[in-house]
Amino acid sequence: MTPVSKLSCYIIAFNESNKVRPAIESVIEWADEVVLCDSHSTDHTAEIARELGARVVQIDFNGFGKLRNDAIAHCKHEWIFSLDSDERCTPEARDEILSIVKKNDPEAPVAYFMPRQNYLLGRWVKYSGWSPDYRQPQLFRQGCLGYTTEEVHEGFTCTGPIGYLTKPIWQFPFEDLEQMLNKAQRYSTLGAHKLLRNNKKGGIGKAFLHGFSMFLRIYIFKSGWRDGRAGLVIAIGGFIGSFYKYAKLAELRNDWTEPTMPKAGKPDK
Repeated sequence: MTPVSKLSCYIIAFNESNKVRPAIESVIEWADEVVLCDSHSTDHTAEIARELGARVVQIDFNGFGKLRNDAIAHCKHEWIFSLDSDERCTPEARDEILSIVKKNDPEAPVAYFMPRQNYLLGRWVKYSGWSPDYRQPQLFRQGCLGYTTEEVHEGFTCTGPIGYLTKPIWQFPFEDLEQMLNKAQRYSTLGAHKLLRNNKKGGIGKAFLHGFSMFLRIYIFKSGWRDGRAGLVIAIGGFIGSFYKYAKLAELRNDWTEPTMPKAGKPDK
């Protein structure tokens, strides 16, 4: 008889007091444990998590890959569900997850990608490369999946077959346009350091070409125009993020500090 397995859910967060409550509430009643992996938030993120019954652990942020590996290390059970603070697990996705965990079939995949539905600027995004939207596998067996240690857009390694779930979770990636710009600023900095570490070259011309290529890919080739205002904003956001990633790489590779002011002598009489 196959032993009954249990599920850990981890949620990574930093200063997400406006979002973390519904994320935790979407899993706290049915996951066997919920672990809020906080990177020393200065708002009420950790307090909200404890109030709702999640276990809070503090993890220094040294890139998203390492952060997720450290989060896995704090999970106790045989199956792990990864949920970000801007995501919500729907009842349909919950039932699909629990059916896999309860069966605990040793012949089944050891990890599963999960589709996400994104909501932006008052509408569900159906195109723009965001539907279906997968990041890494979000449901997996303990010990079967790990992350590479890039600063951002980390990869993963898996020791067995990977499947795809069919029921989507919801994602609310940005509260407003200001947060979208702030995220582009943060991720472009992390991305520039990743490119530098991989010995890539940057420049303002290259930055423009990468940004423009990203805009075309999202808005034209992935039919972002069909998403109306949301698709246009996503495409422009892609341009901004890609442009500044390569522009910041050029900045890291060059000495663009202010020149030293020559000492002023006494004026001629």
